[in-house]
Amino acid sequence: MRIPEESNPVARDIAQALVDGFDKHYSLFRASSARSRAWFEEGDWAGMQQGIRDRIQFYDDRVEETIQRLRTEFHADLLDDDIWQQAKFNYIGLLTNHRQPELAETFFNSVFCRVLHRDYFNNDFIFVRPAISTEYLESDPPTYRSYYPATAGIRATIERIVADFGWQRPFADLRHDIVCLLRMAKDFLGGQWPRLEANYQIQVLYSAFYRNKSGYIIGKVINGGQSWPFAIPVRHDDDGLLYLDTILLEVWRIGILFSFSRAYFLVDMAVPSAYVRFLRSMLPMKSSAELYTMLGLGKQGKNIFYRDFMHHLQYSDDHFVVAPGIRGLVMLVFVLPSFPYVFKIIKDVFGGTKEVDRATVKQKYLLVKHHDRVGRMADTLEFSNVAFPRGRFDQALLDEIRRLAPSMLEEDDGQIIIKHLYIERRMKPLNIYLDEAADEQKIEAVREYGNAIKDLATANIFPGDMLFKNFGVTRYGRVVFYDYDEIEYMTDCCFRDIPEAQTPEQEMAAEPWYPVARNDVFPEEFGRFLLGDPVVRRTFLHYHRDLLTPQFWREKQDRIRAGILDDFFPYPEEMRFSRQRRRRPMTVSPGAEVAVPVLEGGK
Repeated sequence: MRIPEESNPVARDIAQALVDGFDKHYSLFRASSARSRAWFEEGDWAGMQQGIRDRIQFYDDRVEETIQRLRTEFHADLLDDDIWQQAKFNYIGLLTNHRQPELAETFFNSVFCRVLHRDYFNNDFIFVRPAISTEYLESDPPTYRSYYPATAGIRATIERIVADFGWQRPFADLRHDIVCLLRMAKDFLGGQWPRLEANYQIQVLYSAFYRNKSGYIIGKVINGGQSWPFAIPVRHDDDGLLYLDTILLEVWRIGILFSFSRAYFLVDMAVPSAYVRFLRSMLPMKSSAELYTMLGLGKQGKNIFYRDFMHHLQYSDDHFVVAPGIRGLVMLVFVLPSFPYVFKIIKDVFGGTKEVDRATVKQKYLLVKHHDRVGRMADTLEFSNVAFPRGRFDQALLDEIRRLAPSMLEEDDGQIIIKHLYIERRMKPLNIYLDEAADEQKIEAVREYGNAIKDLATANIFPGDMLFKNFGVTRYGRVVFYDYDEIEYMTDCCFRDIPEAQTPEQEMAAEPWYPVARNDVFPEEFGRFLLGDPVVRRTFLHYHRDLLTPQFWREKQDRIRAGILDDFFPYPEEMRFSRQRRRRPMTVSPGAEVAVPVLEGGK
């Protein structure tokens, strides 16, 4: 970008207006995240869920607000190229000492790209690459605290870690929890505590991570050249007292907390890049894009994802092709085999008897974005006007897009522009998985499939189309739903028994002889199109026969309407510490020393 010799005052004012818009956004975002501690302490789970939903909309609201200001005060649509280039240059100057510069750059892009045509989407006008480094940004409060158990003792250190979060609600029996925690940690290390090195310390992120009914303590233990990440969920018991539920020590288990199929965390962060950097040191298999997204900073996640995608395109040469598996009636799906995501376009004309339109499908995907996905629905990245190299498209795929979604396609100067698409993490479709699986794998997959449907129902989601092709299997064997065009809220459905046939003709009829309203569901029919394979049938009926009865679904509706929020654990039930604890309230104060039994190998 050409650096102007003397900046235009209008360009400086535009830059300041953009910074003002971003600062307002992040102030509101952070205030909402900070309220999560109060929601957690008060047990206001509905408030926490609403806070997560509301926060998603903050960004777009501030972008639109800033666009209106630029149009009103500066006639932004009429400004020449030189003014916009100078505005970007001035904006960089204003971010020099900013604590969220990477987020502010993305905010600039969002505003600019909604004001001007995509012809300007290049490094002269927007931040194609970061301009401000996020290394060594100072944070107040600090990003993490360091503790030294070799001096204070491991039990007193853990008590101090818990106390430093400042929760006012007392613990039921923290001593018992610490004993369980240390026992599990020792088992994880093979039954032997390691030799302590001079740098032995525990680093814990300053803010707790809140989601559902849990607050998570996130950190890592450093000893010599080794590092062990950990996550400790803190929960309320039936009496409203706090307890440590377990400790997660395997990297992959902690990674599941940040899975694309779960709701975003509420975390109060002064310097989000420092939190992401800390988390990446714990979870190297997680990209920065994924971590920013799971911290509620979805636009930043999208921005980094797109940069990573462009980088991948530059260093690969395979072709985009139609996704393997059964073609969808609503979505046209394609993949780049070397890239672990799928690309989904809403078709212009839907097949079969689909009674939805494009606007309805988009609304369903937005519903999933705002809803608690409870580990069973894939998150999506939504993009507009994405340019792909024409030479990377398989001809059969291009022909299919021209035929099924021509309104979404634009071809220009060697580029394929898709006007609107969704991008999701790629999974193996469950129907393909079952076709290829051994019997033992089938049994586990069918059990997981039924559990997925039950979890969705508990979270007030009815999948609508429960065919295996609409579910995927993750690399950890978890079954996740990913086809949203027919989902409904459970509370909007009417689960009915199939009426008794009155005549032989009715009983033999190919079509229902009884009236069926739009949201009527007949669970007894599910087995007809799901349970053809003998192994699948036996397994499903063994574990999930109740899904074929209207009673199961009605009972779920009753709990939802009664305001009962059930638990969803992102770790196995058997990992949870014993719930048999002494009901003796215990308040932990910073610096307090409490006598606890000495465990072998620890202080």
